[in-house]
Amino acid sequence: MTPTERPRIEGDREQEILDATLEVLADVGYDRLTMDAVAARAKASKATLYRRWNNKVSLVIEALQHSKGVSELPDTGTLRGDLQGIFCGMGGLVDQQTVATFASVLTAIARDADFAEAFRREVVGPKIALSQQVWQRARERGEIGPEVDLSLLEPALAGIVLHRVFVMGEQPDADLITRVIDQIILPAATCRGPVSDSTHPSPLPSHKDSLKEQED
Repeated sequence: MTPTERPRIEGDREQEILDATLEVLADVGYDRLTMDAVAARAKASKATLYRRWNNKVSLVIEALQHSKGVSELPDTGTLRGDLQGIFCGMGGLVDQQTVATFASVLTAIARDADFAEAFRREVVGPKIALSQQVWQRARERGEIGPEVDLSLLEPALAGIVLHRVFVMGEQPDADLITRVIDQIILPAATCRGPVSDSTHPSPLPSHKDSLKEQED
């Protein structure tokens, strides 16, 4: 083995450990995940893990950073196509392991303050910065109204789908995600701001009003 080959082989082994971490996380949750369990799943020694990661917070955070997802940010020319590319492909919301992992992450955020802080800073922050490019491109194309608050709109798709998963017990698929995009996200994106009271149509007359007019 030449010296130049070692980083590539070590890198492959490291990725195997990170993959094993995500598998254990999805299987047993964050609370029950241990360095011993990950070492056993990855067929590595616990000492190997501790030489690279000093605790499970750092191990899980790095595993999430390297989790599978779209290989590159979609640029289909439309907001609809870009959102489908992000959420319907491997690593998106139709991926069962991704959803199972997210369920474990929600528990970890609620119970471990150190994990929550690291997750928001090192995982959520970079992903938001990346996804903002999709929304900014859509705004530059005129697909998004200037009054639309992107900080509210950006997480709406994932929030709606995950609500149906965790609260309603549904299994998401590409059709569900596309319907949410078409019926909720795109109409909201093209909103041109709140409608003033003066433009609201007059309410339809009630049944009593109609009878009163007939009597008069």
